[in-house]
Amino acid sequence: MTDTLVLDAAERLFADQVTPALVNAAEKGEWPSDLWQSVEQAGFLDALAPGDQGFGLAGLPDALAILRASGRHAVPLPIAETMVARWLMDATGLGYPITPLTIAPVETTDVFDVVKEGGGWRLRGTASAIPWARNASHVVALATGGLFVLPSETLAIQHGANLAGEPRDRTVIDSSPHACERIKLPPEIDVSLVRCLGALCRAAQMAGALEASLALATQYANDRVQFGRPIGRFQAIQQQLAQFAEQVAAATVAVTASADAASAGDDLFFAAAIAKIRAGEASGKSADIAHQVHGAIGFTHEHRLHHLTRRLWSWRDEFGVESEWSIALGSRVAAQGAEAFWPSLTA
Repeated sequence: MTDTLVLDAAERLFADQVTPALVNAAEKGEWPSDLWQSVEQAGFLDALAPGDQGFGLAGLPDALAILRASGRHAVPLPIAETMVARWLMDATGLGYPITPLTIAPVETTDVFDVVKEGGGWRLRGTASAIPWARNASHVVALATGGLFVLPSETLAIQHGANLAGEPRDRTVIDSSPHACERIKLPPEIDVSLVRCLGALCRAAQMAGALEASLALATQYANDRVQFGRPIGRFQAIQQQLAQFAEQVAAATVAVTASADAASAGDDLFFAAAIAKIRAGEASGKSADIAHQVHGAIGFTHEHRLHHLTRRLWSWRDEFGVESEWSIALGSRVAAQGAEAFWPSLTA
């Protein structure tokens, strides 16, 4: 279960420091160093890796609660990526630097080759869009041959961005055998597991952004007067907001329930699939409603709404879209056979 003190602390910090001006500046390429220091000092980045050097995910509910809060405020930092990178390094017995980190690969199409060369190991490959690669001190990369911690200064990074203006950099990796060390991974950890963690993190961020979008739409409907009364009193708008609230509640429950289940040792793949599918579906439907309620004002750069909806559209596509997760989940359930369907559904 989530520690409410952690959630309240994250909410207060982000509400105080993450202003629209800061988000706009970050989207133009300005690194919010003061905000990063505050997040680091608060200990949020270690929520997933408590320092016990184990494979466990006991910290997952707190980590996802922090990410929900970050999503509510469109925090322009690699919080999720640094959390997962530190967890990986902690689980393999490595110390980690107190700097921004990121992970690779993010997409299933990005595959790294590991080659034995000159008494060492060489990692080769291209990642199409590593989150925050230009700002991270190291990229924690996974391949079939193990885990590699690569200094970002040794990589060929081409700047790119998602729809929200967050760095998503094309990165060419061709490490020297002596520039990085191959770390043997525990048998429980592989690329697919890290992708599940990434999907859970994005689902939590989307749940937070959905909550904030609903609050904005509800407030605007109560404030905007048309034909002599607030538009929120019109039945059509009330119906839209009710549907909006339904989607937000479903996404939030999916994320929190998945976090609790995975932290208790249940199937991480199942938890990640449910959370990412439901949050992705809610994001598509809810962003439409949010902009319909706001009308033209919601599309202006001066309004806060676009910070949230552009992130919903972007995060929905990262670490697997809901259709991809739905196919994978359906294939796994079908492979178990008809007799296993009901027990797996109700377990």
